[in-house]
Parts: sequence; C-alpha cells; structure tokens
Amino acid sequence: MRPVVTLSHLIQGIEESMGKALLSKTAAAMVAKGKGVLAADESAGTCEKRFQTISTPCIEENRRSYCGLLFTTPGIEKFVSGVILFDETIQQKADGGTPFADMLAKKGVLPGIKVDKGAMDLALCPGEKVTEGLDGLRPRLAEYFKLGARFAKWRAVITIGDAIPSHACLYVNAHALARYAALCQEASIVPMIEPEVLLDGSHTIERCEEVTEATLRATYAAMAAHNVSLEHTMSPPVSSPRTKQRSSSSRRRA
Repeated sequence: MRPVVTLSHLIQGIEESMGKALLSKTAAAMVAKGKGVLAADESAGTCEKRFQTISTPCIEENRRSYCGLLFTTPGIEKFVSGVILFDETIQQKADGGTPFADMLAKKGVLPGIKVDKGAMDLALCPGEKVTEGLDGLRPRLAEYFKLGARFAKWRAVITIGDAIPSHACLYVNAHALARYAALCQEASIVPMIEPEVLLDGSHTIERCEEVTEATLRATYAAMAAHNVSLEHTMSPPVSSPRTKQRSSSSRRRA
C-alpha cells in the first residue's frame, strides 16, 4: 500500500522547502564577492568603554545614534553584506522612524542578531568557559525573524593553558553550538558558527594548531549529530599564529 499523504504533510514539506530556499539565498548573499559582515553587536558594557574615550554618556539614545551613524554611511551596501545587531539595536529605529533592520534590508544589507548570552565559567573546569543562551532560544529566534534577522551569531571561547582545554570544555561548547545552529535553521535563520580558540598564552604555534583542529572536529561532529545542514551555515576565518606568521612573511616578500 502507498503511504497516505495528508494535507499537514504537504504543508510541512512546502514549509521546509521554502525554509531551505531562504537559507540558501541568505548564505549566498553573506559571502557576496568583495563584501564582508559588520559586527555591530556591542553590548551596553562594551559601548560604555568606547564612549568613555570621548567623554560621552552611554545612554540608549547615544547608542542608537552611534549605530545610526554606522548604518547610514553612504554606499555601505557596496562593501557590507550583513550587519550583526545586538538585542537592543534590532528593536531600535533610525531618526526617520524606520526600524534599523528594515533600513538595512532596503539597502540590500542582511540584518543579523547576536543570540548568545556570553561566556560563563564552566563548572568544575577551572580557567574554562561555556557560552550560555540556549534557554528560550526558539521563541527568541522566532521573534528576531519577525524583526527582520536573517542570520545569527554565537561565539564559543576556547582557552589554551596547562592541561586545557579539557574534553568537557570542547564537548559542551560544541554541543551548544550545534543546538543553536539547529534551532536557527528551524527558524529559517543562517547560523554563524564561531568556536574561537584564543591566541593568548605562551603556548607554541603547534599547540594552537592542535587545539584548533580538535575544536573544529568536535564542533562539526556535534553539528552532524544534530542534523545541521552545513551548506546553510557560516564560519568566520580561523586565525592562528601560524596564519599570522605566513601573512607577515608574505608582506615582507612583497
């Protein structure tokens, strides 16, 4: 007997197809030739440090004006494919009353959103961090999509030191990244995957390469386990001391 195809199955299939089409369109737009993604997702705390250097109060109106200055730069769409926004910023409006997300979209710039809640101390693992923010992420993503967000950012922090990173640290951060990515794709939002191995420390280049490889292996194994579509994800370039050394050598030869 042929399986019975119900209307709900047909609707689900159509919705999944439309979701993947939007993910493909977004991912392609993010890597448009000659363009890059602007990180404008500073928290109020980070903005306060910046504003202190110019003796400016870090109030919401000043933060809004600062972002408006960035987003109204003439010709920004020629060089920027997307902008990562903070929760406060994606809900703010330009001077004319247009939401920042809508204003960017009209310029052909994709609005994005930072969704993690920051790196916190990992229990029973001294010196290591785990990024939090999974609780309530599904409804937050649905709301961000309505506000215009088409991609998201989640940053994990991996520290190199004596006997670290531990297996627990790599596993828990990879697991969190994978769950975040799956929830993003469910919401038709392209996830940026950012497991950042910090360069700070006295370790060797070889040790950094070893930890970076282990981090990426753990991350992509977790994403595969969570059925994340890799072609519908984005990853920032991986920077390492070896990469910087090669770049410096190339500049000297030039």
